[in-house]
Amino acid sequence: MGSSNGQRLGITEPISLAGPTDDDLMRTRKLEKYLRDVNLYESQEEAVSREEVLGRLDQIVKIWVKKISRAKGLNDQLLQEANAKIFTFGSYRLGVHGPGADIDTLCVGPRHATREEDFFGELHQMLTEMPEVTELHPVPDAHVPVMKFKFSGVSIDLLYARLSLWVIPEDLDISQDSILQNADEQTVRSLNGCRVTDQILRLVPKIQNFRTTLRCMRFWAKRRGVYSNVAGFLGGINWALLVARICQLYPNAVPSMLVSRFFRVYTQWRWPNPVLLCAIEEGSLGLQVWDPRRNPKDKYHLMPIITPAYPCMNSSYNVSTSTLRIMMDEFQRGHEICEAMEKNEADVDWDTLFEPFTFFEAYKNYLRIDISAENADDLRNWKGWVESRLRQLTLKIERHTYNMLQCHPHPGDFSDKSKPLYCSYFMGLQRKQGVPVGEGEQFDIRLTVKEFKQAVSMYTLRKPGMQISVAHVTRRNLPNFVFPGGVRPSRPSKGTWDSRRALERKVSSHTKPGADDGRKRKQTDDNVDTHLRNAKCHATMPSSSGEFREGSPIMSTISSSSINLQFEHMDANELAGSNREKVENNLTDSIRGSRNSVEVSSHNGKVDGPMIGDPRNKGLSFNSSNSKDAEKLAIEKIMSGPYVADQAFPLELDQLEVDLELKNQAKDFAGSTQNNSLGSCAVNIAAEATLTSMNGGSSSSALSPNGGLGELEPVELTAPFSNVIPSAPVPQRKPLIRLNFTSLNKAT
Repeated sequence: MGSSNGQRLGITEPISLAGPTDDDLMRTRKLEKYLRDVNLYESQEEAVSREEVLGRLDQIVKIWVKKISRAKGLNDQLLQEANAKIFTFGSYRLGVHGPGADIDTLCVGPRHATREEDFFGELHQMLTEMPEVTELHPVPDAHVPVMKFKFSGVSIDLLYARLSLWVIPEDLDISQDSILQNADEQTVRSLNGCRVTDQILRLVPKIQNFRTTLRCMRFWAKRRGVYSNVAGFLGGINWALLVARICQLYPNAVPSMLVSRFFRVYTQWRWPNPVLLCAIEEGSLGLQVWDPRRNPKDKYHLMPIITPAYPCMNSSYNVSTSTLRIMMDEFQRGHEICEAMEKNEADVDWDTLFEPFTFFEAYKNYLRIDISAENADDLRNWKGWVESRLRQLTLKIERHTYNMLQCHPHPGDFSDKSKPLYCSYFMGLQRKQGVPVGEGEQFDIRLTVKEFKQAVSMYTLRKPGMQISVAHVTRRNLPNFVFPGGVRPSRPSKGTWDSRRALERKVSSHTKPGADDGRKRKQTDDNVDTHLRNAKCHATMPSSSGEFREGSPIMSTISSSSINLQFEHMDANELAGSNREKVENNLTDSIRGSRNSVEVSSHNGKVDGPMIGDPRNKGLSFNSSNSKDAEKLAIEKIMSGPYVADQAFPLELDQLEVDLELKNQAKDFAGSTQNNSLGSCAVNIAAEATLTSMNGGSSSSALSPNGGLGELEPVELTAPFSNVIPSAPVPQRKPLIRLNFTSLNKAT
């Protein structure tokens, strides 16, 4: 499946068939050296150890299946032929894993080997009795049930697929769709990882170039804080699919070129046009595939990246408005750095691209979520549950504040060594860029936090000692354990690409009074704004007013006194009524409907796009002066197709039940506040009864042992917009009805 002859591997023609120049080859050598220097490749000894562990694991599941076959009384022939097989997927199968990485594995067993009784029962017991197995942790209730453990020090995630076959052949080909016949949902999901990984490797032109580029992009995403599926960013499979598509579009490019083209293409990508490696096949088994024309929930996906194996599905459904904005800004930053490298600008190299994002310097306000448990096993289970719900907190804050309060979840967790059974998560908060601040106005997210804590507390496996608290902390009051080595930096980072860009913008704004400093921001802001406007999402881009850091737009540019965060107490009845009103008010503001073309073919998923460097396209030589314009046209052509997605703000479907009477009140509220700009509200956070000063004052130490922290356990309910909402008795609750999007008029 070579690409040198122009053979198409994706659903479109390549954008360019051009190969590398001498400069490209030199940059690629430097990139490969950089990746080796930062220890992204495992040693030969570790590679051999992994192979041995996988071989041993394969032997164990073969013994296991014969044991349960004998216990179930199978005849001698079936007993002799009884077999199970281990497959790998994920980063290990793709060949991009690093030292100490987990191995994603799949055990495929016969029809008589059940998941509950045999896999999580008998096999779990066998592993428990083996001395080389440690940290064994079964998760049978997960969306994809898994057993996690370490085998001779190698981390293993083991899934199980129960096929409808009596005998599992040793040469089983799980890429065939027939393997899914009569399979349960857990089996289909468990098989998906292996099937997708193998399909990716079939659909890229030059596997080694793909692997080097993917290593680079995974490392870049982790350094810039955008590598985490559960936090609403992208995970390993998402980055693999994005890189694979670039490899299809530039089949003869070397890794340094592919990294540059990655940023060039995805800064221009008009989401929610989906990224596809191949045509979406309907299949013959009746399994649901991603299709926004047929499946209502698919219309709300903001950044669809579609898996290439049947049943095709969106691998990035966790992406929210805030996380998409952050990633688009990071793509723009990467694009600018790669262009600077190609121009051989001084002080710009691969180190510049991989500069870590200084999350705890970027904002002035943070939410801190602390969890604790009584023992390590309980903490591990509690962490998994809370992490899976944090994304909901981000979505609720976005919705309940009309998208004016922007959230940036940190993808990792932090531990205080003095508290071994505690864990902390952080979210950066900032007011929407470019929105004027109205004095005395505020956002109220008390209900949002309380609702989140109530939802988390519904964990069915919750045990005594599993606690959660949500607190506000300012930048100057961040705990030391979040900083490298536990040492708070004495001054902000200087000399980085982001800091230089900020300084350049500041100088530019002083040297050109009255000029629109948004010219520098235009490449980021207008681009993202266009994407999200096309998606009918409530984009949160800065305007031309106010200072803005290009390449790190998540930096807080609000004065220290402009954000206050308010949380006070409220009872359950107030929570229920007020939350419905918030949802209803937000529906009138955030629901959007439009049509947007998506990249799929009119001829079985195939679209013929222009190809730069193709002799059939005269005048579109890759090295010509108009090559970038031609590339832009080619990318636009790629994103044309018959799929139409009616995009709306990504509200959670299970929260679209609203009281009809509150709907009418929302209209009245909209009219009464027509002249009051909600966007000009500052965000107020009061920790319990005390407000933390935003311009240097510290909180009362009585708030919490952390001094600057306050548990968001409110005291009483005050109307968030008391200056415009007259006091009135709480209306009697009426039966809930589900409102159709089209039945709501936008409040202006």
